[in-house]
Amino acid sequence: MYGLITSMLVMPENREVLLSALASGASDLPGCVSYVVAADAEDPSLVWVTEAWESGQAQSSSLELSHVKDAAAAAKRVVLGFGTRVETEPISVG
Repeated sequence: MYGLITSMLVMPENREVLLSALASGASDLPGCVSYVVAADAEDPSLVWVTEAWESGQAQSSSLELSHVKDAAAAAKRVVLGFGTRVETEPISVG
């Protein structure tokens, strides 16, 4: 399995736009075991995405899907930058 945890920086007033854009691309992802989009509980300028995939290839391939590209384009309009990015090897997802 392949995992990815990423934080994105956004102006607080645009956080809902980013959350919505990311959530819109989170369905129908072949090979995706879990895709969680979350608002940081303390910092209104942070959004987290936690992903678990059957493989790194499945994750990479998902970036070519049209609805994922559309979501990325919408997100790009409000993302100021990226913070933490960690690749993991999930042991269990439940």
